[in-house]
Order: sequence, then C-alpha cells, then structure tokens
Amino acid sequence: MITISIISLKGGVAKTTTAVNMAYTPAAVHNKKVLIVDNDKQGNASKAYKRYSTEDRNTIARVMLEKNINTAVIIKETDYKNINIIAANMDLLEANLGTIVDTGRQQQTRFKKALAALDYDYCIIDNVPDINMSIINALVMSDDVIVPVFIDQYSFYGLEILLDQIAQVQEDFNENLFFDGCLITQYQNNEVNNQGIEQLSKQRVPLFNQRIRRTEKKVSESTFAKKPLVEYSVRCGAAQDYKKFVIEYLEGEDARSKV
Repeated sequence: MITISIISLKGGVAKTTTAVNMAYTPAAVHNKKVLIVDNDKQGNASKAYKRYSTEDRNTIARVMLEKNINTAVIIKETDYKNINIIAANMDLLEANLGTIVDTGRQQQTRFKKALAALDYDYCIIDNVPDINMSIINALVMSDDVIVPVFIDQYSFYGLEILLDQIAQVQEDFNENLFFDGCLITQYQNNEVNNQGIEQLSKQRVPLFNQRIRRTEKKVSESTFAKKPLVEYSVRCGAAQDYKKFVIEYLEGEDARSKV
C-alpha cells in the first residue's frame, strides 16, 4: 500500500478537494483499491463522501487512543466502488490531546502500527492545516507527501515550516518519506501566479508540472453535491486538471519504483 499525505499549513488551498479527487481517479479509472483517511477534525473529506456524523464514535480518533484497534470497525464503505474511508469529526481534537499525555506507548507511530498493513493499493490522508500529533502520525506512516499551494506569500511562509517538519520526521522516524512536490491550485495565468511559481522554482522546491485551474463555481457546487469534482463536472477545467495531475503522480511513482 502506498500512503500519500496531502498537507498544507494554510487553509483555503484546495487540500481536501485535492485529496477527494486524487482518491476518486485511481479507483474509478484505474480500478485501484483506495482508502481515504480523514485526519482533519472538521471532517470535510468525510462530508465529501457522505460519511460524516458528529455522533460517530468509530473514527480516526480511535486509532490515536486505542491499542490494537480492530480496523474493520472504523473503515466505512462509500458510495463508490473501490473507495473506503476512515472518517473524522471533533473527536480527533480530544484524541490529539489524549495522545500527548499518554506516555505509556509511543505516540508517533500509532497510525503506522494500526493501518500500514491494510490491503489497499493507495491510502490517501487528508490532513488538517496544523502540526499536531495526528499529523506527525500521518507523516510517519506515509510514503509520499504532496503540498497544495495557492500562490500568495502566506502559503510560502507555511511551506518553509512544513518542509522543516517533513525533514524532522525523515530523520527521526521515516527515512523513506518522499516529498513529491507542491501542486499549484486555483491557478490563473497572470503575473502574480507566474512570479510566485518562478520564486518557488528558484528556491528549488519541487513542483508538479500540472496546475489546477481556478474554477471556483464548480468546485463549490461539488461540495454541496457531496461528489468529487471529477465526477460532478467532468468537463470543467479543474476536473480535467486533477485527472492529469493523478496521471503525472502515477507516472512519477512508477519511474521511482524502477530505479
């Protein structure tokens, strides 16, 4: 199972939209088995796949708090073939706090011990824009990290902090963790966007070639419809961009596996 963390320290960069659509395409187009882990207490990925409930006690929070968790209890089927999800809600906030004070067992490897041996082709983790114990658990478990970036200065500040955290996890827990690069979202072909991309390139930050165009109306509509954008509006620019992005990621992963 290849585990991919979708993460950014800035909100509003299409992080959940990226995770939701990245999960859909391998399952629907390539017949791959995909597990989504909602690692955000707001539960937006869970809402997108219609598996969110404030009353649900069988969420990712249990992985943080319980030793030897029965994963069959927390994995839910979705309405889509090949896609399952571990949902999240506000219980995750309490679970993070509980994990910090629980020094009786290792805090950083709970996701890995509970989930890494599951039988899926891909596990995609939608992470909260924060650095907390569940985020560290996600990075310790992950093979790849993808960072959605909206071109503004605040995103760049957060990126520096995040890259430092990734490097720290690589050094302490997961030497095989690979930073695939930044995915430019809400892209517009204008001077600000192109200068921002040039700045990232000068800093030698890896970038995906594919950019996700700004199509705010269709993206917003898809969230109300509770459908992945690539299903809700097949012809819109962002939907087409996400399909191409997934192909680029899969080709990159295949090339690395042959090295």
